[in-house]
Amino acid sequence: MNHYCTYFDRGFLLQGLALWRSMARHDPDAVLWVLALDEFTADVLRETGGTWMHVVTLAEVEAGDAELAAAKRNRTRVEYYFTLSPCWPRWLLARHPEIARVTYVDADMFFFADPEPIFAAMDAASASVLATEHRFPPWLRHYERHGKLNVGILSFRNDAPARRCLDDWRERCLSWCHDRLEDGKYADQKYLDGWPALLGAALFVLDHPGVNFAPWNWAAHRCEWLRPQPAPSTRSGAGRALRIDGERLVVFHFARFRPICGDWWWQSGQLDYGVMPADLRRELYGAYWRALVAARTEVAARRPGFDFASRAMRFDRGFWRALPLRVVFGSDWLRIGGTFVSGRPGLGRWSGRVLAALRRMGKGAT
Repeated sequence: MNHYCTYFDRGFLLQGLALWRSMARHDPDAVLWVLALDEFTADVLRETGGTWMHVVTLAEVEAGDAELAAAKRNRTRVEYYFTLSPCWPRWLLARHPEIARVTYVDADMFFFADPEPIFAAMDAASASVLATEHRFPPWLRHYERHGKLNVGILSFRNDAPARRCLDDWRERCLSWCHDRLEDGKYADQKYLDGWPALLGAALFVLDHPGVNFAPWNWAAHRCEWLRPQPAPSTRSGAGRALRIDGERLVVFHFARFRPICGDWWWQSGQLDYGVMPADLRRELYGAYWRALVAARTEVAARRPGFDFASRAMRFDRGFWRALPLRVVFGSDWLRIGGTFVSGRPGLGRWSGRVLAALRRMGKGAT
């Protein structure tokens, strides 16, 4: 039985439910612990989550961690959410010693296959903590200033090295956890770069291209589709399988994927990295869209009128500076049925390289 944990508010409720349904499909014995960041989310999850989802309120966690509760006074709401990243699994392992290992996953992750390769690799390494790198392609390595390791999926055993790691991470995030680069720090994530020195052999950095496959690393890998023969022992079922460098896609990170207007115009979140070609976009984002719609239908049946979270457009200098590039490379997508259309066939994949070159030119001119 694998224990997972995540946290989200009503703005990510649909993503969180989609994550849970994908997890339950591919790991039927999974237990998901959700830190619900508002009462609306907690109530809906208690009604929809089922037996193997456990809902904990933010008030419960704050009641046992006065320093965490006090951190609200010196950071924004998003920065406070970042601060929860170490506090939440630490609280779980302390309150539930029967949990031998807990795996944190961001709410905008989505499973496409059995996650067993993650745990098999961690067990084979006899590791206390598992993490993954961003795996940026060469032209995006400048983003490593935000962290070489990614917070998206992290696994912690309930042992001394992992608890020491969580204690250290929590202390650092309580001290400073802001949504900006400053003195070699960035939010909750840059601290992970110190884990190899802190943990040594107790840390295992998973090098599986199909785990934490993401907008920032898809261009660094070879993607192909296979239609495997169904096997009686397969938990995840058969069908068209996406292979990343020959390995099965396990979990994709749908970072920055947001509705701009209604449910028909979407921000891909890929302008900075390279916009996916249509076939890959269709397989990944088409499947995710169907899961989000199913989650919306499920919630709306209990809370009529509930829909995707609306986010007001910020027409600041950054918006106008990026607008021509968004238009040229098609990083904003029009949804037609279950297909997301960029309108820039083949051109979008170059956006990350072009933006990287423009940044280098800008630095050279100063």
